[in-house]
Amino acid sequence: MSPDLSDRSSSAASWAPRTPGKRVVWGLLALLMIAMGVLHFAQTRWFMLAMPPYLPWHRELVLVSGVFELAGGIGLLIPRWRRAAGWGLVALLVAVFPVNIHMAVDPVQFPGEPIAAWVWWARLPLQAPLIAAAWWMTRGERGR
Repeated sequence: MSPDLSDRSSSAASWAPRTPGKRVVWGLLALLMIAMGVLHFAQTRWFMLAMPPYLPWHRELVLVSGVFELAGGIGLLIPRWRRAAGWGLVALLVAVFPVNIHMAVDPVQFPGEPIAAWVWWARLPLQAPLIAAAWWMTRGERGR
């Protein structure tokens, strides 16, 4: 099923979501996911410290999650991949939630960067709007 492009504007931003609110959420989510994906490679050891002991292959899981964050963020920028990227990010955000819970229950203290325990707890409710934003990207424009 090919997309109907007949009602697309000819503006340079026609590849972005049409509604202003969705455009903002789309841009922020794409930027956040790409940045987090890059951080998984730039700060691999930092992310490994947050891994629960019951999970195997800490380094590999950190790198794989970084790949999926990058793929999801980049996928949001490509119209034909936006829906799949949204579903992939929903799955990823649900999958990593147990790690976020572990970080709250057993607060990780990173070398040279003391972080208050409340910060880890405050992060947990943020997962819901991120999942909602990723899900929103799976929805078509204007009832499609």
